[in-house]
Amino acid sequence: MAASTEAKLEQFLLWLQANKVELRGCKIKYSDENKGFGIFSSDEASDGVLLVVPLDLAITPMIVLQDPLLGPECRAMFEEGEVDDRFLMILFLMLERLRKNSSWKPYLDMLPTTFGNPLWFTDDELLELKGTTLYRATQLQKQKLQSLYNDKVKDLVEKLLILDGGSKSEVSFEDFLWANSIFWSRALNIPLPHSYVFPPIQEDQDNCSSVNESSEACTYHISSGELLNGKNEKTSSATSNLSETIWVEGLVPGIDFCNHDLKALATWEVDGTGLMTGVPLSMYLLSAVEKPIPEEKEISISYGGKGNEELLYLYGFVIDNNPDDYLMVHYPVEAIQSMPFSDSKAMLLEIQKAEMRCLLPKSLLDHGFFPPVSQKDENNRERKVDQICNFSWSGQRKTPSYLNKLVFPENFMSALRTIAMKEDEYSKVSLLLEELVGCGREEQPSDTEVRAAVWEACGDSGALQLLVDLLYVKLMDLEENSGTKECDCELLEKLLITKSPGLHTDYENNSSKETCDLTQYKMSRNKCSSIVYRRGQKELTRLFLKEAEHALQLAVSEGN
Repeated sequence: MAASTEAKLEQFLLWLQANKVELRGCKIKYSDENKGFGIFSSDEASDGVLLVVPLDLAITPMIVLQDPLLGPECRAMFEEGEVDDRFLMILFLMLERLRKNSSWKPYLDMLPTTFGNPLWFTDDELLELKGTTLYRATQLQKQKLQSLYNDKVKDLVEKLLILDGGSKSEVSFEDFLWANSIFWSRALNIPLPHSYVFPPIQEDQDNCSSVNESSEACTYHISSGELLNGKNEKTSSATSNLSETIWVEGLVPGIDFCNHDLKALATWEVDGTGLMTGVPLSMYLLSAVEKPIPEEKEISISYGGKGNEELLYLYGFVIDNNPDDYLMVHYPVEAIQSMPFSDSKAMLLEIQKAEMRCLLPKSLLDHGFFPPVSQKDENNRERKVDQICNFSWSGQRKTPSYLNKLVFPENFMSALRTIAMKEDEYSKVSLLLEELVGCGREEQPSDTEVRAAVWEACGDSGALQLLVDLLYVKLMDLEENSGTKECDCELLEKLLITKSPGLHTDYENNSSKETCDLTQYKMSRNKCSSIVYRRGQKELTRLFLKEAEHALQLAVSEGN
């Protein structure tokens, strides 16, 4: 480790100590150039508590709004809904990094300056993703961030730096991109006590009013259903009980140096009362294994069950043979507008609450026609039969024999049935629904009843043919720019396998985590990650296409 790196670490450890952070059974040290710093065991912690961080040290939207320099400038924008809680923290990180005398300097100096996510790819590296979902997503996100920087960030940060005695020439888009990547790769979804977010007695009513007036806007994005990130999986609900817990995104210095592993050695928890740690209102790192962790062993946590698409986009790494990998399939909404009776189809889709896109987890294949291993799941079979029993109220359409093996989500299948619907099938659906409404009922048909009518009129053949077409086009897009899955395998096989922990792989006859020595073959780490990701997408597309084609064949033979 270089002398400058050692000096930064020493200053950071002093900063943690000054802010009452307790390293009880661990230490922070340099891991490698890919991971940066990590947390390692130092000695046995009898109660399993390895690290304790006061919540007052966390970077949260409340902290930003109370900041004497940034708070007054952001409060009006925040109250009017011009910016959100995440923007506040990203802006805070950017500003504090540029300030000459920031009290956060020891922490910020420890954070990475380079990233493996696609926003930092060169043009050539980004081309390795062409044909994948990430390629277009990265282009759109970078354009969005550039516009946000030009419209809201640049002038504001320049103004604040001048007020702080700095120079506006210091500000660049790369500074904003850095802060964005730091937030998305290190933020946690923290369950905070309600009284901590909204103290019953506020010393400065004006400072806190903006948080109250925004209807607890600091938690707004947590329930947005967007791509979620964090070192532990985030919940989909912003508040579990308003009087007890509020979920708030934030960065927790110290805890955020834990790296990821599928077999995590620790988890993090919040101690509101101090009963667990002796430190009220703190976050702590807790051993997740029964035996003492060997000294000098890196202490990892799980970022949650994330596919390579999400891992690469947010954190800049991929896992070879990732058990949590998934494939995204979607039908473009704009294509419906050019169809016959498009308005009627759009109305039926809305009533059914049908999804135009879906995630197909790799694990679905375990219950399909061609499972990778023998699977016996009686509970899954019973659940699916119950789900289908009410589809045909007239009994004219029999339950398909392949139902228990159909791996595609019913919500997405409902959308595809409606999109593929022919004119005579639409007429039949209308008659079936008119029969329901004409039975003296005051309410309109429910989404379940509309789905049943659509299935009875259309069956599965049209939907499955549409799905086969979607998957085939996706496979062609993936292979057009980078060749087949076999081509990607050949590229990866040429790489020398070493014991360095950069790219997580799981090659045959080798279960340890290893990395490609990229210098041997002049391949960047970003390119290597891209190949692993796109190879997985090609493999999943092939496997799900095979499932769809077989289901289509059965549906046609059974008159469905």
